[in-house]
Amino acid sequence: MKCYLKTKDYSVSKEEFELRHDENLDMLLTFPQPEGLEKYYESEDYISHTDAKKSLTEKAYQIVKTRNLQHKLRIISRHASTKKTILDVGAGTGDFLNYAKRNSWQISGVEPSEKARQKAAEKGVCLKANIDEFKDKTFDVITLFHVLEHVPDLNHQITRLNDLLNPGGVLIVAVPNFKSFDARYYKKYWAAFDVPRHLWHFSQTSISKLFTKHSLHVTKTYPMVFDAFYVSLLSEKYKHGRQGYFAAFCIGLWSNMKAWSSGEYSSLIYVIKRGK
Repeated sequence: MKCYLKTKDYSVSKEEFELRHDENLDMLLTFPQPEGLEKYYESEDYISHTDAKKSLTEKAYQIVKTRNLQHKLRIISRHASTKKTILDVGAGTGDFLNYAKRNSWQISGVEPSEKARQKAAEKGVCLKANIDEFKDKTFDVITLFHVLEHVPDLNHQITRLNDLLNPGGVLIVAVPNFKSFDARYYKKYWAAFDVPRHLWHFSQTSISKLFTKHSLHVTKTYPMVFDAFYVSLLSEKYKHGRQGYFAAFCIGLWSNMKAWSSGEYSSLIYVIKRGK
């Protein structure tokens, strides 16, 4: 595989990595993929597992997170044939499952971070540490919001998800899109590359091919328009060493405007269905 570009871990280790292009799948792979990835998550700046609202960036993240809860559940309710059981993989601090529970879903969740599980427990959401703890259960809906790019052994994980899905069930997968305008604009500084925590970097083609191999089919995509602004804000910091709010807003807006016709949004939600 050819090197697509070189980038580095801007938030924790400052180590350099390659992104190698799998032309068959149209997907990028982080190389090398280090062992002991846990240490790369040990940063106060890595806020997806926190409820912090100190900095302006953290406040923006929390506002968008709250707004997205409603958006995500609307999509799920629109495509789920039955409104019963839901498994959220990579559940973070439990906000989404807490929201789903309040809307009459039977909830289960997986989160490897002990700190995040503790925060979720404080909200009344009990999470498992590993997906293998659900050996004898199946679900109507399984969600992975910005999780698939983190998991090792990708095909094995998809097989496991398929095993946990009821016939006619729905997978909801949200991932960054390296074909977006903001990715092409920021290049090695694009925050959603987030190496080495992100092991895989997807296009719409790669998602379709990966899941089709497991008899799971993409039936619909939805944009995550806020991601272009948030990712651009972090990318500005990586590129210039400061928070360029106005520039980030302009790039995020332009990315969404271009995606209006191309469909290549900064992040996409995929609705993936299993046959009955």
